[in-house]
Amino acid sequence: MKAASAVFLALVLIHGELLRGAEPSRYTLELDLPAGRIQGTPLAWDTEEVQLLGRDGRLWTFPPQDARNFRKVSPSFQGFSQAQFRQTLIGEFGRGYEVSGTGHYLVVHPAGQRDAWSPRFEELYRSFLQYFSVRGFRLREPEFPLVAIAFASQDEFHRYALGEGSRLPSGVLGYYSPVSNRVCLFDSSTGQQTPQDWYLNAETIIHEATHQTAFNTGVHGRFSTAPRWVIEGLGTLFEAEGVWNGRAAATLAARIAPDRLAGFRQAQAGRPAGACVEFFSGDRMFQVDPLAAYAEAWAWSFFLTETRPRQYAAYLQRVASRPAFEAYPAAQRLADFQACIGGDLRMLESYFLRYMDELPSKAH
Repeated sequence: MKAASAVFLALVLIHGELLRGAEPSRYTLELDLPAGRIQGTPLAWDTEEVQLLGRDGRLWTFPPQDARNFRKVSPSFQGFSQAQFRQTLIGEFGRGYEVSGTGHYLVVHPAGQRDAWSPRFEELYRSFLQYFSVRGFRLREPEFPLVAIAFASQDEFHRYALGEGSRLPSGVLGYYSPVSNRVCLFDSSTGQQTPQDWYLNAETIIHEATHQTAFNTGVHGRFSTAPRWVIEGLGTLFEAEGVWNGRAAATLAARIAPDRLAGFRQAQAGRPAGACVEFFSGDRMFQVDPLAAYAEAWAWSFFLTETRPRQYAAYLQRVASRPAFEAYPAAQRLADFQACIGGDLRMLESYFLRYMDELPSKAH
C-alpha cells in the first residue's frame, strides 16, 4: 500500500515540474479510484491528499494510496469535447433524459423539453459576459463545457444531491457544485413549463448559473479560496432582472434585487458601526445570520458595481488570482480589499450606507 502510494506520488512529481510560485505543467494521468477509472491532471499533492482535475471538469480529492493502475497517457491535458462529454452524460443519465448542446452549455433535461432549458442557460451566459465586459473585466473561455442538469422531479434532484454528498434543505430549488462543476435543479412545473414558471424559479436558477459562469470564466478562481461575501454577493446581484437581462430593463431600479434590499434594511437596526471590517475579513456572519449575510453581500456588491466598477473588477481579479488550495487569512483579505477599493473603510462605509438609504425600495 505504502509502496504503491510512493510510486504514484513520484510519478506525479516527476511529470509535474512543480516550480515555486507557478502552477505545475499539465499532463494526463489515467488511474483507477474506488469510484472507477478516470483520466485527469494533478493540481496539488502531498503524502496525505491528491487534488486531480478530471477531463469532465470534476475535482477529485483522494489519498494517494487509493490510486491503482496509474500511468501517464499524454504530455498535455485537455477536457472532453462537447461531443465526448455529451455521450458521457447520455450514458450517465440514461432513459427519460436528453442532452442538448447550446454553444457553451450541455443541458441534461427530461425528454422533449429542450426549448424549456437549453436556450435560457446560454442566454444567461451571454448576459453575464456582457455585464462584465462593459465594466472592463476580461473573461476567459471556459475550459470545459458547462453542464446543467434539470431533473424531472424533486425526489430525483435530492437523490442525486445525496449521491454527490450534499444533504439539501427541502426548499432548495437548485445548486452549483464546485466539485462536479455542475448546476443541478428540478423542474417544479412538472413538465409543463411556461415563461411564468421560469420567472418564478429564475432567482435560484440564475443565482446558481452565475456561480458556475463566474468560476469558469475567471471572475472567481475555482481552486483558490475566496471570501464568501464575494461569491454570494455576485450570485445575489444577478437575481435582479435588470442585471441578468439588461437589454429588457436597464434602469437603476431594475438592477436592484428588492428582497435583498429589504433584508439589508431590516438588518440595519442591529448592525454596528464598522461592521464591514469583520465582514470583509471573514465568513462568520454567514454562519451566525445567513439571511443578513446574503443581504449584506448583495448590498456591497451592488454598491461597488454601481459606484466603483473598475476598482471592483480589479479586486475580483486579485482574489481570483490567489494560489490554488491555500488559506486566505483575515489580514490578507482586508489588505486586498483596501488595496483595490480604498484604505479608509470608515469613510467608505459611510458612503455605502448613505447610498443604500437613497435607493428606491421597489424595482420598476
